[in-house]
Order: sequence, then C-alpha cells, then structure tokens
Amino acid sequence: MNGINVAIVGATGLVGQTFLKVLEERNFPIKELYCFASSRSAGKTIEFKGKTYVVEELTEQSFDREIDIALFSAGGGISKKFAPIAASKGVRVVDNSSAWRMEAEIPLIVPEVNPHVLSHNDYIISNPNCSTIQSVVPLKVLHEAFGIKRIVYSTYQAVSGSGVKGLHDLEAGTTEFYPYPIVGNCLPHIDVFLDNGYTKEEVKMIEETKKILGDQNIKITATTVRVPVKYGHSVSMNLEFEREFELEEVYRLLQSVDGLVVHGHENSLDYPMPIDVEGHNEVHVGRIRRDFSVDSGLNLWVVADNIRKGAATNTVQIAELLLDYL
Repeated sequence: MNGINVAIVGATGLVGQTFLKVLEERNFPIKELYCFASSRSAGKTIEFKGKTYVVEELTEQSFDREIDIALFSAGGGISKKFAPIAASKGVRVVDNSSAWRMEAEIPLIVPEVNPHVLSHNDYIISNPNCSTIQSVVPLKVLHEAFGIKRIVYSTYQAVSGSGVKGLHDLEAGTTEFYPYPIVGNCLPHIDVFLDNGYTKEEVKMIEETKKILGDQNIKITATTVRVPVKYGHSVSMNLEFEREFELEEVYRLLQSVDGLVVHGHENSLDYPMPIDVEGHNEVHVGRIRRDFSVDSGLNLWVVADNIRKGAATNTVQIAELLLDYL
C-alpha cells in the first residue's frame, strides 16, 4: 500500500494531538494528512513527521476531496453532524465521542476483543468509553472461559479524561470546570446525573460492556470517580462467574491476551499504577485474587493511559483494521 489519505477532526485537542503521535509511532501508512478543527483553531499549524500542516476549519465541504479514513475527537455534537457527511462521501469514520456507541448498527470496537464485528459495509465505527476499553480487554477471555454473571465496576479516573479543562483545574487548583476542588479530593461524579441516580459515565460503562462482549445478560453496576491524577484511569473490577475457576488458569488466560500486561504473579508488590502507565499503549492488570464472599468471585485492578489506549491508540488500532477494506 502506497499510503492513504487521513483526516483528523479535532486536531488541536488533547486526543487529536495524541492521534498524531500514535500514527507516527505506529508508522501508519499516510499519503496525505488533513487537520480540521473549529474556526477558533483554523490557521494554527501542526508538525507531523517533519512537515507542517495548517489546520482548516471543519465545514460541510471539508470531505469534498479524496479522504479514506477520518479520526474524530471533537465532541458528540460535531460527530453527529459531520460523521454522516463524511461517510456519505466514502470516508470511513472512527469516532471517539459517545455519539454513536449505542446505535445498534454502529460497531463498537476494541481490537483485542471484538474485531470480528467490523465489516466492509461499516463507514462509521465507534471508539468506546476510555474506562470501558481497558476493562473489556481482560474480561473477554475470562467471560469465554468461565461465563461472567456479574460485574461491579469502581473507577478512579484521571482529570485528563475531561480534557485540558480538567488538567487546568488540577494544575491551577481552580474550580472552573469541576463543581468542587479536585486537588486533594475525589469526585464521585463523572458526566451528568440521570433520573435514576447514576451518572451518564456509569451507564456508558454498563451498556458498552454488554455490547462489546456481546452478552446482554451480564449484570453490571458501576461507580465512576474523578481523582487528582493527570493521566491513567484505574478500575477495580469485582467479578462473579457462572463456573468455578483456578487462579493459575486466570493468570494463564490473561497472559495470553495481546496488549495486556499482567502483574503480581510472583511479587505482591508488583501492581500497576497510573504513574507507570502514562505514555504507554498497553492495558495493565494486577491485584488478581479470589473474592471469598461469593462463589466463583474474582477481583482485578486494571490501569491504562486514558488518552492513549483509552482514546487515541484504540482509535488508530481500529483504523489499522480498516486498512483491509480500502
């Protein structure tokens, strides 16, 4: 392949900038690169592989040119408006917002988990929620082996999940974005509250997990918490299986998963932390132990860089899968 034409929508944002880093690191076969953003960012310049690119304002005419794949990270409203426009012109869109995730006809992809649901007919593909992505990477093999009956998620999510505004509140000690101080604090509140008392983030994790694992019968609950960490989401997962298991078999299965780093088999002090995963693309799992309070219960601690695997890296991995359809 001589290269394909790629567009970045939201090129000046935190995830958009990381798209470019990951594309370069993975030597994605780019022939022409187009960078789009809002009118406020139009005219700015971006460096990529030694070349300078001028950011263009995203308009309804932006895709009236030869573009093969567009990576979107500009918010749900932008994705709802512009992804169908791009798709109608033959562009395959990988969208990082929540706009399309729960649409039945839109594939929701984690390449280590469900690449098989992609088809030649898919022109809008959704990237899951950051915490969901890192959670389902270890869950797939365990579900196939033992049948997951129930999941209890508790997340500890970095402020970069809120973008530059969240980072600013942590670094400057302000409450310009969050309703309460994040410095030295934990906020059990990510996204908006729903009528049932859950936040939208919690419902995203519940519903997306079922869709990605292809099983609507798993019982799932979640509590999502923002913590004063810059990069790296952590998820405590309590699992209850349909069938009995041995811990050695759990370790063996997890060690077989591409992109998953397993900790703690030989040393209990070997567990993953956000400070260690920042800037890395892999998902890390540790604190693997039985839950003795229920039959066939297991606890896991899963950590990943939310801007990398939780957003940009997973999106680029999906784009790599799409190369087979171009």
